[in-house]
Amino acid sequence: MTCDRLVCANCAGPVSEGRCSVCRAHRERLHRESPFASLSPTALFGLLLALLTVALVAQRVATA
Repeated sequence: MTCDRLVCANCAGPVSEGRCSVCRAHRERLHRESPFASLSPTALFGLLLALLTVALVAQRVATA
C-alpha cells in the first residue's frame, strides 16, 4: 500500500506530505514494512505478468 491517498487523522493532511509527527511516523512504518510499498499498482501488475510469462515459457521448454 502506498501513502499517497491516506489522510492523517491528526492533522487532516496527506500522509505523504508528513506535516505532523503522526504522519511522518506512519509513512516511515509503511515504507519499512513492505519492500513493494513504493511500487505502483501498474508496476506490480507488470511484475506479475512477467512472472507468469516466464513460468509459461519454462513449462513449454520442460515439456518439449
